[in-house]
Amino acid sequence: MLRHTGKKRSYKHNLRLAVLLCFTAGMVNAAGLFAFAVLTTNVTGHAALLAHKLASGDFRAARMVGLWLLLFLAGAFFSSIFSGKTGPFRRWGYVIPILCEMIILILVGTFGHTYDQSILQTEYFAGSLLFAMGMQNALVSTISGYVVRTTHLTGMFTDLGIDLHSVLFHPHQHNSDVRKKIILRLAIIFFFLGGGIAGGYAFLRLSYYTFYLPAGVLVIALFYDLFRVRLRKMVRRMHTPATG
Repeated sequence: MLRHTGKKRSYKHNLRLAVLLCFTAGMVNAAGLFAFAVLTTNVTGHAALLAHKLASGDFRAARMVGLWLLLFLAGAFFSSIFSGKTGPFRRWGYVIPILCEMIILILVGTFGHTYDQSILQTEYFAGSLLFAMGMQNALVSTISGYVVRTTHLTGMFTDLGIDLHSVLFHPHQHNSDVRKKIILRLAIIFFFLGGGIAGGYAFLRLSYYTFYLPAGVLVIALFYDLFRVRLRKMVRRMHTPATG
């Protein structure tokens, strides 16, 4: 799911990637909103907020929002350093960004209870989550060949509208590729929203420990291929008659 790139990557790989990591992004976004009153995947909204703060003369808040935008960008840049590698280690370029994201989520979950709603702590906690989401979004985009973006629903809704128009008003041009695109876009939207609902529901009960949950999902994503290979080998051994 993560290690397959280029021609070896299939539609199923992208669909599995969308299911797990869009769910993760949705959880982080909702939990971040409950915890720090900040949408940690909404760069477009932060750009508008930055403009608002600058226009109103609130330069302290503008600096904070500008920092968040730069941290999201920095996360994407950092992730691309590894996911864009070539050569024998290209398949494993995703490991470091995923591990870094897991560490950030675990640290926020562990120290989140110290949050006192100060501007400085809001910068740190929300900024670290924006950096993590920047890493994840860049990683997924690179691995999937820029087909899947786990934190960007504006483009997904736009592309879905275009594809639905094609299916409804130009049925003679309809083919299996358009169907697959619609299913993938719906999966991205559905699991991001589902992750948001799960993250909000969990935060009301688990508080900051909620951030451990998306970290756990990342563990599943990281070892998904390994688990599948081992499971297949076990099934084959069970169905292979013993020889003696």
